[in-house]
Amino acid sequence: MSPMVWVWLGLTVALLIFEICTTSLTSIWFAGGSLTAFVLSLFKLPLWVQIVAFVVVSVVLLIFTRPLVEKVLKVGKAKTNIDELIGKHARVLVEIDNKKGVGYVSVDGKEWSARASEDNAIIPEDTMVEILEISGVKLIVKEVIE
Repeated sequence: MSPMVWVWLGLTVALLIFEICTTSLTSIWFAGGSLTAFVLSLFKLPLWVQIVAFVVVSVVLLIFTRPLVEKVLKVGKAKTNIDELIGKHARVLVEIDNKKGVGYVSVDGKEWSARASEDNAIIPEDTMVEILEISGVKLIVKEVIE
């Protein structure tokens, strides 16, 4: 066996191990290219053919399959369920007064700082409120009238 068989095999294994450790979808495409070059080296094709195959297969995999795989795996997208809070009801723990800059509510067992949707509104403790929106780390709420 030619030494290039071992080089391509070693490169394939190294790139796969790197991908497994990082799971960042950066080296997997080049592992595909090096695997192709490895197979070509087993057939004793010239080195330039192996290198061209490595480059072409790596680029093709990178261009055509990476967007699809990222879409399926949703790589790099942090999932949050913060938007699910909108429309929920919460109990006021500390009176909400926008002018004083105070106010806390409890929703789903978690405490959040809160502001009233109307600047002049003061919402007393133990009042039920509806979450209208989220601004930064504060919930914007209005009193629920029953």
